[in-house]
Amino acid sequence: MVRTAPLAAALAAALFLTMSPARGDESPPSQWKGVSSGVSTTAEPNQAGPPTEPGILFPPGPSTESSVVRADSSANSSGAVQLASANFPADRGQVWKEYDISPYTSRVTTTQRPEQAVIDWILRETGYEVWHNETVSSLSATPRALRVYHTPEVQSIVAGVVNRFVGNQADSHAFGLRVVSVNHPNWRAKAQSLLHPVAVQTPGVQAWVLRKEDAAVLLAELRRRSDYREHSSPYLMVHNGQSSMVNLLQPKSYVRDVVIRPDVWPGFQPDMGQIDEGLALEFCPLLTLDAQAIDATIKCTVTQVEKTIPVLLDVPATTGTNQRTKIEVPQMSYFRFHERFRWPADQVLVLSMGLVAQPAATATTTLVNSLPLGLGGESGRADLLVMVESKPQEAPPAAPATDGSLREARTYRGRY
Repeated sequence: MVRTAPLAAALAAALFLTMSPARGDESPPSQWKGVSSGVSTTAEPNQAGPPTEPGILFPPGPSTESSVVRADSSANSSGAVQLASANFPADRGQVWKEYDISPYTSRVTTTQRPEQAVIDWILRETGYEVWHNETVSSLSATPRALRVYHTPEVQSIVAGVVNRFVGNQADSHAFGLRVVSVNHPNWRAKAQSLLHPVAVQTPGVQAWVLRKEDAAVLLAELRRRSDYREHSSPYLMVHNGQSSMVNLLQPKSYVRDVVIRPDVWPGFQPDMGQIDEGLALEFCPLLTLDAQAIDATIKCTVTQVEKTIPVLLDVPATTGTNQRTKIEVPQMSYFRFHERFRWPADQVLVLSMGLVAQPAATATTTLVNSLPLGLGGESGRADLLVMVESKPQEAPPAAPATDGSLREARTYRGRY
């Protein structure tokens, strides 16, 4: 034991000297780089207490030439990264262009963001998938400028759309938009020779174009029918590219459910629901650059509550016994239509939505429609027709003649 103790002490001293670094090879203290604040905090090895909490450290990602986020070469082994300057790749030949759309947006004062119409029509022309695929692209707009980053082919389409907005025909344009209905579709028998079919994708819907003179004849024939009803104003002022709404919706309330309320008598109260019943039609036209043709999207929604089915429920009352109350489950029918058409500006587009729910009458209500005579009106269905016509801009009224006679101003007032 006397010889063993000095030997153990010598071995421990040698081991301590071996593990201790030399004076000139001391390791620097650990560095914590705060990404958010950019302040580095030094933690001494023998400092009492935990080190300062580090900032958010981003893990290193794959190294690519076009990567927006890259590793910092000066970062330590903790793997912190920093954001590099964003450079748009042009691997498909993309170019950046800005278009001045202020001549159009300055004229449209009825819409809060008229530049949104330019973006919507660009997406219709190019397709949504062109902006959401492998090609890096950008599309944004302000009231003054449209900024686009895409290939030259797409830029050519965008330029064509912008020209259609900022051209001279971008002022307010008059359109005749009639929404009418007849209870029976036999009106086609007399009008067959006047109608020229147009392709439609929605099942059950038909479309035609016809000359304005023939459209006037067709409208006169429809007005002779006892089941004819007109549901909208025949004259609209629509800004080129903007949307116009025909809203014939009426709220219909019903008892949707029962809410238990011990604090009120008789211990529950009805939960009311509301359904907007009727017709809503959205019309968005865009003239070609030469104003010889019309592009338009037409969106139509018809909602009808056919009837409500009563259901009796037993609910607890404040008296301690159950009480029966009634709720209603609506039986509904829907019709949805959304398509785009192009036709010559000197012709009239006629759409037949088929026998759909009868919109609320706003112009004509006859005695025959209210009687159950088996003419189709009692079923709540009607052949819904939409007629769209482009009307030329009216010239400003002329000055009165010197001889006191007044020239008659040219007005349409819904007539052809």
